[in-house]
Amino acid sequence: MDSREVLQRAEAALRRHGTEPRLAQQMRQRRRKAFFGKLARVAWFGGALAMATVIWGMVAPIGIGGAMIAALIFIAASVLLLTFPRTQISDAAPLPTTELALLPLRTEEWLATQRLALPAPAISLVDGIGLKLEQLAPQLQMLDAREPAAAEVRRLIAEELPELVKGYQRVPTALRRDGINGMSPDKQLVDGLAVVDSELQRMSEQLAAGDLNKLATQGRYLELKYQGDSAV
Repeated sequence: MDSREVLQRAEAALRRHGTEPRLAQQMRQRRRKAFFGKLARVAWFGGALAMATVIWGMVAPIGIGGAMIAALIFIAASVLLLTFPRTQISDAAPLPTTELALLPLRTEEWLATQRLALPAPAISLVDGIGLKLEQLAPQLQMLDAREPAAAEVRRLIAEELPELVKGYQRVPTALRRDGINGMSPDKQLVDGLAVVDSELQRMSEQLAAGDLNKLATQGRYLELKYQGDSAV
């Protein structure tokens, strides 16, 4: 299967399931929920401060100076409440030592943080890979981490895939499209992601069929390897 066919399959899957994998949508929803939670805290603080200011004014006149102090307190507190706590989303690549059952989720989460640093065709493939990782996750729940098949899965999604993406990002931006000596890192990245996409589909099918021996012995690793300083 060539990269164009895999890209078409990924785009078709995205049209069926939405423009982003579930985790990317959840991350965006998490940020939105955190923001509205901060707004609620600002509103609660503003109401409490207004009540305190009214009570203060009933006990003793606060004058213009007191009202300005209350306004400054509200502004400063609002800035702090809207700034902290920050929403923490790790952009660290999944480690080869990550628990097998958690590996697809961690890899998908990491890929979601990398989308904006990749060219458009690669983003489509990354989103398709995210969907396949979601499909693979429940299958790995039943796979013994000591099985040779588990080592193959781990190698692909915890080593080969992150290194492909990070290798591309190490290439200077000006060289990514055309590269050197006719080698285009953009194309290499897309071709490499297409191989990963195809491998994840194969792994999922063989896990579903219970053919662990075939999965362990017939794995194809990334066909795209490092070629010179400008390669991915």
